Amino acid sequence: MIKVSTNAQKKVSQLMCEEGFNPDQDFVRVGVKSGGCSGLSYDLSFDRSQTSEDRLFEDNKIKILVDKKSLLYLLGTTLDYSGGLNGKGFIFNNPNAERTCGCGESFSL
Repeated sequence: MIKVSTNAQKKVSQLMCEEGFNPDQDFVRVGVKSGGCSGLSYDLSFDRSQTSEDRLFEDNKIKILVDKKSLLYLLGTTLDYSGGLNGKGFIFNNPNAERTCGCGESFSL
């Protein structure tokens, strides 16, 4: 399961609307790709369609798609959003990550 905090839900809904997506029917696509200073990095985007390779999760009124390759890396992750003085952005609280970089955008297992 992928969870979405209240802060992330508000920001995702706002950004989806700004970019012409409908939070009630469109999806947030979350994945993992090679790269970043720790070896793997998170990928977050919006999408209007689901494929047969996707697993669908829904939490806090947000529909999340995760491709099969990324699923093992992301199970149990909570998507959060911080708008504090230390910077704004989405935060992946991933219990599977053994090491994360200082910016929080990459990790390793």
